[in-house]
Amino acid sequence: MAYILGISAFYHDSAAALIKDGQILSAAQEERFTRKKHDSSYPHNAVEFVLNHANIKLSDVNHIVFYEKPFLKFERLLETYVAFAPRGFQSFSKAMPIWLKEKLFQKKMILDHLKNHDKSFQDEKKILFSEHHLSHAASAFYPSPFTEAIVLTADGVGEWATTTVAVCKENKIEIKKELHFPHSLGLLYSAFTYYIGFKVNSGEYKLMGLAPYGEPRFENIILKNLIDLKEDGTFILNQEYFNYSTGLTMTNDKFNSLFGSKRRNPDEEKITQFHMDIASSIQCVTEKILLMLVKSLRSEYQIKNLCLAGGVALNCVANGKILKENIFDNMWIQPAAGDAGGSLGAALAYWYIDKGNKRLVNSSDDMKGSYLGNEFNQDQIEKELEHIGANFEIFKYDELIDKTADLLSREKVIGWFQGRMEFGPRALGGRSILGDPRSDKMQKNLNLKVKFRESFRPFAPSVLREDLSEWFELNVDSPYMLLVANINSDKKIEMTEEQKNLFGIDKLNIKRSKVPAVTHVDYSARIQTVTKNTNSRYYDLISMFKKKTGCPIIVNTSFNVRGEPIVNTPTDAFNCFMGTEMDYLVIGDCILDKSKQDSNLKKDYTKEFELD
Repeated sequence: MAYILGISAFYHDSAAALIKDGQILSAAQEERFTRKKHDSSYPHNAVEFVLNHANIKLSDVNHIVFYEKPFLKFERLLETYVAFAPRGFQSFSKAMPIWLKEKLFQKKMILDHLKNHDKSFQDEKKILFSEHHLSHAASAFYPSPFTEAIVLTADGVGEWATTTVAVCKENKIEIKKELHFPHSLGLLYSAFTYYIGFKVNSGEYKLMGLAPYGEPRFENIILKNLIDLKEDGTFILNQEYFNYSTGLTMTNDKFNSLFGSKRRNPDEEKITQFHMDIASSIQCVTEKILLMLVKSLRSEYQIKNLCLAGGVALNCVANGKILKENIFDNMWIQPAAGDAGGSLGAALAYWYIDKGNKRLVNSSDDMKGSYLGNEFNQDQIEKELEHIGANFEIFKYDELIDKTADLLSREKVIGWFQGRMEFGPRALGGRSILGDPRSDKMQKNLNLKVKFRESFRPFAPSVLREDLSEWFELNVDSPYMLLVANINSDKKIEMTEEQKNLFGIDKLNIKRSKVPAVTHVDYSARIQTVTKNTNSRYYDLISMFKKKTGCPIIVNTSFNVRGEPIVNTPTDAFNCFMGTEMDYLVIGDCILDKSKQDSNLKKDYTKEFELD
């Protein structure tokens, strides 16, 4: 019996994952425990969780694999400085002391952290290092339902690599091609995230959500000036316009001049049509590059399955376009595609590549619906709620499902806390806020009164898998909310000529379909398919909602407010419930009615978290 612990840390989205004889047992991001979004610190709490969940001590773990190689990263830092010198001295001099004091000697640092879990742990030989992009590729291929696949990994930057192509068969992964820093699709997208005034490594999905409000009128400017794009999708970025290699910002004055405006100050300036058009333009360019890449990979390697990993793989709009083009026969995306998933990939890579173990392929996949986090039994939930002073009622299962579906059908907003917490950035019906998709007020109300976030942000539909193609232009499983597809034409409400002439955000309040709360301005939706065998309680709830309303869809957004990580414990859930205008909280077998709670327990939640 072999336990392997995977760890990702010290950049963003620290996480820990545990596998036993190649089987995934558990995985969680550190942010869920510390309540600090994208927490990059050593994942002490996440490691404690995965050990406790398996009921083992650290000394029972056979190998501990860190997701990247710090020496190679240090080499990139030095070589980049030499290449651009004397520019970049400021960022170089800021980074150097931290590297020399901590990061360069990461093995010792990790050992010191590990001793905090188990004082008797001394075996430094158990600590191993994977490569960043190999960890990503392993996280995408090994849990996938394929015996053979191409894995495309695209992110900001690992050690040197920013985009890699791997050919994978059985238990082997062979990295065939790499693009290197500073030429990065992830950093290009992040540069525009920064320019629009959103937070880098956090606000990229906002950029994607904003894009359909705009027109891609800057697409040619980007392709002509910022990027030299080849026929096969490989590219070189023109570093004259960027500052991320040498400075403390992503873009520079030359970039501002190119687009005729300085970077938006998020504290002082509203989002305008210009910003929407910028978002639309970079989204189009990103899709174009990815489509060119995957087309060339299909033709070169003649392999029919594609896996995606790295932060760029969270761009579900681009994923939907790749799927729609039918370039590959099948496609699978790691739900924790960003750095958090590197912890899982590092552990799996060691088990299969270094140890040469045989791989058994699961025809759905090996991620267990990505429900790999914390779980609380009914007894624990009741004790925690009593301790807080919450007022709750306990229901039998059938009653609970019936009552919750009834509340949803009456346009009540419900906090839903059930089973194991999700691994990755998407709430998938474990830690979710739910609503009625038929309501034309739901999107705006959820954004402004519950999530405290920008009104343009779209919400996702959770739909019964068997009803998917009746409502959406999609007929493949999408359990991880990583594919965007359009709503079927018979469910659309076409815009009038007058409405079509509206600009940007004015389009928000137009009812565009029979499920307006989950239909984005371009008639698209980020879809989660739900089946009985991945999440039976959630499936039963949607089925009951369908029985009552005829609609097999509910609104699903993550159980948190803007700037807050997804809730982890019943106490987190109660605090978020009391700090927002959610109407009910359904947690385990308990239902909490907001109107029956002690008003002294209400929190001012708007200032609780730093805005993302």
